[in-house]
Amino acid sequence: MNAEPRTVFIVSDGTGITAETFSQSILTQFELPFRQIRMPFIDTVDKAHEAVREINNYGETSGQEPIVFTTLVNTETNAIVRTANGLIMDMFQKFIAPLELTLGMKSNHEIGSFHHNTDTQAYKNRIEAINFSLEHDDGQTNQNLADADIILLGVSRSGKTPTSLYLAMQYSLKTANYPLTPDDFERNQIPRGLIPFKKKLFGLTIDPIRLSEIRNERRPGSNYAKIDNCRYEVSEAEAMMLNNSISCLSTTNKSIEEIATTILQKIKPANELPGPNESPKTMFNIN
Repeated sequence: MNAEPRTVFIVSDGTGITAETFSQSILTQFELPFRQIRMPFIDTVDKAHEAVREINNYGETSGQEPIVFTTLVNTETNAIVRTANGLIMDMFQKFIAPLELTLGMKSNHEIGSFHHNTDTQAYKNRIEAINFSLEHDDGQTNQNLADADIILLGVSRSGKTPTSLYLAMQYSLKTANYPLTPDDFERNQIPRGLIPFKKKLFGLTIDPIRLSEIRNERRPGSNYAKIDNCRYEVSEAEAMMLNNSISCLSTTNKSIEEIATTILQKIKPANELPGPNESPKTMFNIN
């Protein structure tokens, strides 16, 4: 299908990341291309009017009805944006009004209240987890691995780094990651520095053909990217994980969110999982 992308406006009084993520989840249900325009920090009347002018101008010049996702908390700016000529998807009001009725109380309508936790322990834990994951990316150091919640293991380009950072940013989990290399396969042993922490290890694997494609984008035509080498490394890595009773997940057709969720489900009962930005209550047990 070669349809022209439909433009979608994301209007928020904050960063717009929440609205953008939510809208993407909805838009992926439609086999059409979309172009998202994020309009963050619409937190004054003047900015709201400017946003409306931009949206209306797009509708007039393109001949297409604008699609607008909003997460505006302030009732005044929200009312202004709702006057735009387009399909308005008011995400906050859709959920807040029924919740107010059910809970028997009014919401505080406070702009950016989700982000007012920068002085909380949960926020500090998240920053510590991010720093830890950056310091322990790609096997840079073995120091303080006892503090790790999870140690991801896998061949190069199997998704370890983005998964580590996602677990740190969203769940405050101190996540280290280590690449399995030909040297490890020749020794037929996981990296020595990881042996004391086998219970924290979780393996990521990937289809060799997909791995070759990814590596060719990084190092075209190299032995590193050749399909035979990729098949060898993946086969050896999976055998090593199996022999060491390390839980393993294929990342081939999964998003980072799916990978992280699957890992969390495997290493802890679902009713004990931490929510986004919530610190883990106890040490994870992978066995």
